[in-house]
Amino acid sequence: MSGLLIAGTTSDAGKSIVTTGLCRAFQRRGIKVAPYKAQNMSNNSMVCADGAEIGRAQWVQARAAKVEPEAAMNPVLLKPGGDTRSHVVVMGKPGGTVSSADWESGRRHLAQAAHAAYDDLASRYDVIVAEGAGSPTEINLRAGDYVNLGLARHANLPTVVVGDIDRGGLFAALFGTVALLEAADQRLIAGFVANKFRGDLGLLRPGIEELTRLTGRPTYGVLPWHPDLWLDSEDALDLEGRRSRTEADRVLRVSVVRLPRISNFTDVDALGLEADLDVSFAASPRDLVGADLVVLPGTRATLADLDWLRARGLDAAVLEHARAGRPVLGICGGAQMLGVRVEDPDGIEGTATGADGLGLVDATTVFSAEKVLTLPRGTGLGQPVSGYEIHHGRLRVATGDAFPGGVRNGQVFATMWHGSLESDAFRQAFLAEVAAAVGVDRAPSTVSFEERREARLDLLGDLVTQHLDVDGLLELATSGAPEGLPLLPPGADR
Repeated sequence: MSGLLIAGTTSDAGKSIVTTGLCRAFQRRGIKVAPYKAQNMSNNSMVCADGAEIGRAQWVQARAAKVEPEAAMNPVLLKPGGDTRSHVVVMGKPGGTVSSADWESGRRHLAQAAHAAYDDLASRYDVIVAEGAGSPTEINLRAGDYVNLGLARHANLPTVVVGDIDRGGLFAALFGTVALLEAADQRLIAGFVANKFRGDLGLLRPGIEELTRLTGRPTYGVLPWHPDLWLDSEDALDLEGRRSRTEADRVLRVSVVRLPRISNFTDVDALGLEADLDVSFAASPRDLVGADLVVLPGTRATLADLDWLRARGLDAAVLEHARAGRPVLGICGGAQMLGVRVEDPDGIEGTATGADGLGLVDATTVFSAEKVLTLPRGTGLGQPVSGYEIHHGRLRVATGDAFPGGVRNGQVFATMWHGSLESDAFRQAFLAEVAAAVGVDRAPSTVSFEERREARLDLLGDLVTQHLDVDGLLELATSGAPEGLPLLPPGADR
């Protein structure tokens, strides 16, 4: 079997970027390549054609590889429901919960499922580009690891470590990542990649050469920072200031409420592509002042985030916005909040409870143990629209006007469909409704979400091809880590 593990010095170091770029670069060479991540911790997920739920990042990586996304590409998905408890998705289907208290013992069966999925993919694809999670040198968790070097040891995968130079401390982080590992793990660390570099590469070269001398391992390239390089994110680390416009360019202002347990916030990425929209995230009532459209996004814990909304006074701000006739859009958990009541009789979200909603649409939500995972299609506002559903809560509409996946009450829109704004004609029709409601003259744009996503994947493939040693990485994937790599203290002595 041929494969490569892309690890990182930290979370958000660039593992997803490198993995996605290599999938596109290898695909361009006619290689049948598949992405893989043994365990993803994220509330941003996607539904595959067969109804399986996987991390959004792996779904996008499959698109980069131009293969059909499937459960085996992300066999374990942890969806945080709080600070110490996560809901588990195994091979695309709900698999109970795991807590910090049983982090090691509660995940042993997950390791078996993950490794079996990798072996299955490896039997069907030429090359697997596997993405690690966090850092491979989390030595406190190494005994139960099956995502980083636990996976590498299982499949004898050569491993490349990515470091983010924009954060500083790159060389210390790369060296330390190797040096703290035990000898058997060090033997699989084959080299490095530097990410997000800005400036004169000549100034970086002496450090790279010294790192090679100290570790005996090459750097396979330096990816530059690029302003147009952003992908569907898998967590909330990059929410601050995702995209905004200058006052001169702005036609409509969109405020997205930043819920503590926000999920599938990629729903608003399509709005961020519109040149005349200013999209920002809001966490206080004053952040909603002057907004044309307020969005209540998805959440992994509707009732808990509804309590948070009220504690912050954001409920009153949303109600005031709606009373002024200004549009409100609720998506999935956000749609449930807009209704008159939310009930969780079986404690699907943690504790059996219920609460009144904001009462802006005549609908109630009742949670059920069976999860809805579908790819719906239909018509809305006179335009074709599609999306995906991932939820336990059923929205039961009593009265109101038709709206895809939910209901409309005047300028309040509620939908259980994630991704509906990626349907270009529907998005333009919806924005026309928003513009008319706030008295703005807006010309519809011709931007295509799908074309923009494909352009981003092509850009990433171009950058990887231009700045990384793709031939060397492909050789590494097919031949394995070189023999006789130096072992560094203190880990080498363990």
